This record gives sequence, C-alpha cells and structure tokens, in this order.
Amino acid sequence: MRVIICGAGQVGYNIASYLALEDNDVTVVDMEADLISRINDTLDVNGIVGHASNPNVLSAAGAKDADMMIAVTQSDEVNMVACQIGHSLFGIPKKIARIREQAYLAPEWSNLFSRAHMPLDVIISPEVVIANDIQQRLEVPGTTFVTSLAEGRAYLIGVVCNEDCPIVNTPIDQIQYLFPDLSFQIMALRRNNKAHIPDKRDFMEVGDEVFFIVSKTHLKRTMGVFGHEEKEARRIIIAGGGNIGMGLAKLLRKSESKLNLKIIDHNVKRAEILSKNLEDVIVLNGSALEKRVLEEAGISGTDTFIAVTNDDESNILGSLLAKQYGCKRVITLVNNDVYSPLVGPLGVDAMVSPRSLLVSTIMQHVRRGRIKGLYNLRDGFAEVLEAEVSDTSSIVNLTVDEINLTHEIIVGGIIRNGEFHVPKGEMKVQARDVVTILASRSQIHNVEKMFSVQVDLF
Repeated sequence: MRVIICGAGQVGYNIASYLALEDNDVTVVDMEADLISRINDTLDVNGIVGHASNPNVLSAAGAKDADMMIAVTQSDEVNMVACQIGHSLFGIPKKIARIREQAYLAPEWSNLFSRAHMPLDVIISPEVVIANDIQQRLEVPGTTFVTSLAEGRAYLIGVVCNEDCPIVNTPIDQIQYLFPDLSFQIMALRRNNKAHIPDKRDFMEVGDEVFFIVSKTHLKRTMGVFGHEEKEARRIIIAGGGNIGMGLAKLLRKSESKLNLKIIDHNVKRAEILSKNLEDVIVLNGSALEKRVLEEAGISGTDTFIAVTNDDESNILGSLLAKQYGCKRVITLVNNDVYSPLVGPLGVDAMVSPRSLLVSTIMQHVRRGRIKGLYNLRDGFAEVLEAEVSDTSSIVNLTVDEINLTHEIIVGGIIRNGEFHVPKGEMKVQARDVVTILASRSQIHNVEKMFSVQVDLF
C-alpha cells in the first residue's frame, strides 16, 4: 500500500513507523527539515521537505499512485486543503485528516465535509478522542486502560496488581479453573516497563500491569478478582479548561447530571468562557499547582482529579499535589513519552497519551481486511483487533487452539449471534463471527491475512 503522511510530528512519525515496518510504501511531507531528516535517518520511508498542501510537493511525493493520504500537520486548514487536493487533482481513494478546531465539526456545518464539498473519508478530532477515553476510564474506576469491545458487550481492561490482588503468583492457566463462572481472559503483562504476551505458565507479580478481556456482565466481579473494587467517581475536578477540558466536562455532564463537577483554569478570559458554556459546573480561576486553589475546589473530598492542561509538567505536578492533599485518584494527560515510565512510580493512577490514542484511532482506518476496531497496547508492542470472519477466511472452522499455535497471537473473544463469548480452546470459528485477537507487531500482517476476503476467479 502506498501512503502519503502529511506532518512529521509525533503522530506522523509513529504512523510512518508502523506502516514502514509492515512493508508499505510510505512518504512523509513536512515543512521542517529537521523533522524530515530524523524520519529519513531512522525509518525506511521517503521524507520530503515541503508544504503539504502544495500540488507540486504532493506530486513529488507520489500522490498520483497513492492509496491513502493521512494529514496530521499542526494546521487544520493545511490538513483539509491537502486532502482536497489529494482528491481533486490526484484521485487518492482514502483521505484521513486530523481536525482540532471544534467549530469545523459543529453540527450546523456538517455539510462542509460532504462528497460535494470537501470529501474527507475520516475526520479525527484529538479532543473528542481524548475526552471519550477519559470518560471510559471514569466509568470503570481502578483501571490504567479501558476500551469497550464487541459493540459494548465486553471490555479490554488494564489494571495494576497491588498487594491486595488475590491471584498474584498464581499461574495463568490455573486462574480460569479458580473462577470458572467468570468470563475473562488475560492477554498481556507489563513488568518493569516491558510488556509481553504471557504463556499459560506465567504468573503475575505485585506491580505488574495486566491487560484482560472481560464480558460486560462479569466486569465488576472480575475487577474484584484483580483486587480493584473502587467506586465510580461522583466528585471530579478537571485541571485545564481548554478544548479537552471543556469537551470532557460537557461529555460528563451529558452522561451523568448528578456529578459534582469543577474546572480549574488559570486564564481569566477562558474561565469566563467556561462559565458561560457549562451549566451546573463550578469554574475556578487559578492554578492547580496552588494549595489555596485546590483547597477552594475541595480537593480533600474529591474522588478523581483529571489534569488536561497543555503542559505535561503542570499536569504531573498538579496530580501529585492532588493526591498529597487527599484526592483518591488522579488521571494525567502526558504528551511527552519521556515522562511515561515515571508517572506510575510517582503515584499517578492513570496516564493518557494523546499520541497513542490518535495513532490507534488512525490505524483502525488503515488496517485491511474486515477490521472493525483496533487498539494499541503500551507503545504498540501489540495490537488488539476486532474483525469479521468472511466465508472464505483462512480461519473458518479452525479451533481457537489452532489459531493460538503462535505464541504471539491470542483469541480473546468471539461475537456469535449477538452474544459475546470468551472462547475455550476447542471452540471453532465460524463465518460472520466477529473475533477479537491480540497480536504482536510482528504478527499483525498475518492477522490481516486471516480476515482478508478471498476471491475465486473461476
């Protein structure tokens, strides 16, 4: 597949890295020569210095033969124009654009992105993606990672095993026998900042982060098995009233009107805008790094503190102060990957990585076959994919054990006739099943082949 990526920042770089490792023909365009030099030096891709919305630059990048364009520059307008040019002048079949400005996405202007005007196939709003991710974490307290699977019938969960976890030091193959009535499956472990796909003889230690798939109906009991029985947050403070903070507040207020919700923002004018746009939300003007402001917000009686400012250091320090002053749980937005290994040991309960979320979201639309969903685990060491099985798929009538022969592939769930199953080894895959599979990066291409549609020519 030939792909043009407009923008060589963190998101563009990581998407290029993913695609290059899978033998795609990738070209990256950016105005910054330093970023392109880094791309050319570290990845097997073609980097071009130039303006992403310039037809001559796109032509030099191979737009005439491109299968896909992914526009993730810092400018919404450049992303939109680049995709428009890719469509109008070069006929690129699929165009994905990152758009931050919420005004472009307002319902009253929805016609803007119609086929007749600006034909974008996929629009990704970082603010919306991040807000939805945080909301899911709040719905399942005690998690480091959570996303719904199987159209809401199951969850992919990440939790840290603490000293109260009753299954620490228990071999994985014995856990299912200890809890035969619970529908869950362990998919991956992360220990000392290194993630791996476990085998049945592995066991969990205190401090491990474990990822598992669980049926929605068994979620609460299974969280208890891993030592997490935290109550859902009712009193929440959001530090940072930018697009993410305001979007999250609107989302939370829409889903739950009885929340005690407060926002702290250091900018006076922004605080005034927040007050006008958010009903039943208390807005405080000040710094979340000041004890006085935190105490005024009632930090000692707060269930969850969520730091989503534009400054990583402020987010981390504010979260640590919130815990110091009595907040039960903190969720922290961290853009810089350098801080990722530090936040957990420092006491941050959950870290949100915009880069990882955006890469996962974009890759959902890049994967071939009948891929319905895709989720990256911890810097992409593995992916969890949801895909529909066609009549001609290579895995039809294979048992789960036969698919799991490679240690780097695990079948975690199957939807059949509208019901979600955590499958046993002898269960056979059928056509029209929706299968959830975890695969290491080296096996992703093979998993795509499993779900590809075979065409009989004769």
